[in-house]
Amino acid sequence: MSRAKTPDIGLVPTALPDHLALFAHADAELLALARAWLAHLAGERRIADLTLEAYTRDLRQFLAFAAIHFGAVPSLTMIRDLAPGDLRAFMASRREAGVGSRSLLRQLAGLRNFTRYLERNGHGQSAAFTAVRAPKTSRRLPKPLTASAARALTGVDARAGENRPAWILARDAAVLGLLYGAGLRISEALSIKRSDAPVGALDVLRVVGKGKKTRDTPIIAPVRRGIETYLDLCPYNLPPDRHLFVGAKGGPLSPRIIQLAVERLRGALGLPDTATPHALRHSFATHLLGRGGDLRAIQGIARPRLALHDADLHGGRQRPARRGLSLGASARRLNGAAAAKPMCPFRFHGMTRSARRRAKRSKKESSVAW
Repeated sequence: MSRAKTPDIGLVPTALPDHLALFAHADAELLALARAWLAHLAGERRIADLTLEAYTRDLRQFLAFAAIHFGAVPSLTMIRDLAPGDLRAFMASRREAGVGSRSLLRQLAGLRNFTRYLERNGHGQSAAFTAVRAPKTSRRLPKPLTASAARALTGVDARAGENRPAWILARDAAVLGLLYGAGLRISEALSIKRSDAPVGALDVLRVVGKGKKTRDTPIIAPVRRGIETYLDLCPYNLPPDRHLFVGAKGGPLSPRIIQLAVERLRGALGLPDTATPHALRHSFATHLLGRGGDLRAIQGIARPRLALHDADLHGGRQRPARRGLSLGASARRLNGAAAAKPMCPFRFHGMTRSARRRAKRSKKESSVAW
C-alpha cells in the first residue's frame, strides 16, 4: 500500500483566505485535507475565485449533510466508505432545497474533484462518486440582443428617469459598455484597477480572465468616454491600486448590483428576461461576426467559450442551430472555404451522437488520410 502524503498545512493560510478554509463539520484530518485541496485549486490549478468559493461552499454543505445523515462527525474513513445511496440522498436533499440541475451538477463535480485529489495523494478511493450519474441538464443556447437593445442598455439616456445619483448611473453604463464594447465578463470588468483604466490615449486593456490568464483587449472610443464620464462624476478618490468601479459607499462593486440595474432597465425598455449582463458579452461576438469580423480574431479578443451557432454566424438571424459544428468549421464557412474537409476522428469530444455519425460517414467517404 502506498503511503499517504501528508498535506503541508502550514502553507495553506498564505494561499487561502481563512473564511474559505474552515469547515465546522469535519474532524482534524479531513479538515486538513480539505484545506490542502483548496490551496491546490487556488495555487496550482489557479481556478477562478468564484469557482473556489462555490467548491468550498459545496463541500461544506456536503459535510453538514453527512454529519446529520450518519450521526457522526465526518471523517476520511466516512468519505471512503460512502455508498451510492448516501450520495443520492444528499442530491435529493439539495433538490428539496430548491437547487437546480446545473448547480447540482457543479456541486457533484466539485465533490468528485475533492475525492480524486484524495486518491492521487494516497488517501483511498470513494467509489460512490463514480457510481452515481450526474443530473441531466438541457443545453441552453445563448440569446444575443439586437444592436438597438444592446445600445439602449449601455447608454445613459435610458437611465434618465431613475432616482439615483448621476455618478452611479454613469458607473453602470460604463460597466455594461465594457461587456458589450469589449466582450468582457462581468467579473473581469469589476476587477479592473484604477491604474489600468482605459482612458485618454490608452486604447488597450490587459484583462485577467479565468485561470489567471491575461489577454489584451482593444477599447473603442465610446467605451473610453463612458469610463471617463464615470471618473469625472465619481465622488470618491480612487488610488491606483483600488478597484476602478466602486459601490455607493466606496467599497468594491458587487456583480449583483449590475445585474439588478439591468433588471430595472429590462422592465423599462420592454426587453425579455434573456437580456442579462452576460448576454451583452455574447452580443459583442455576434454583432462583430455579423459585420464581417474574423472569428479567430474575435476569439482572441474575448477568449469566449461562446456557442457560435448559425444564429451568430448570420448576424443574429434566427436559424435552426447546427450542433456539433466545430470552431474550425465555422471559421472555414466565414472565410468562404467550401471544402468539405472531414473532421478529425480525435475531435469528437463534446459532439452530439448524430454529429459524430455524420463526421464518421464523411471520413469514410473521403480519400483524405488522417
